[in-house]
Amino acid sequence: MPASYYSSEQIEGALGTVFGVDTQLILDQTYFVAENNHQIVGCGGWSKRKTLYGGDSGKNNPEEGLLNPDSDSPKIRVFFIHPAWARRGIGSQIMRVCEMAAERAGFKQVEMIATLAGEPFYTKFD
Repeated sequence: MPASYYSSEQIEGALGTVFGVDTQLILDQTYFVAENNHQIVGCGGWSKRKTLYGGDSGKNNPEEGLLNPDSDSPKIRVFFIHPAWARRGIGSQIMRVCEMAAERAGFKQVEMIATLAGEPFYTKFD
């Protein structure tokens, strides 16, 4: 839960920029959703663009350049799991889908950065 890692002011300051929607991931078809009975229970994706993080409102250049599969690594981006569905393997399944999709796109390995709240999850994939 982010509240145990960040103050209310820090969370409020990040909403819309760090935690906002990045529609480019959807347009690139690199963002995935897990559902149960038509309810979204988790989501996450990867980016083949130079953008490291953030939503649409925090971008200076919405037409960020593409990464080169021969020399760059795509970025794992924006994983969220509904609290009622945490620790059931949903995030791990989405991570595997992301890694396979990036590999199919010609990338050799992926990179990620994480918030403090996400670090315990992402370190499982070192």
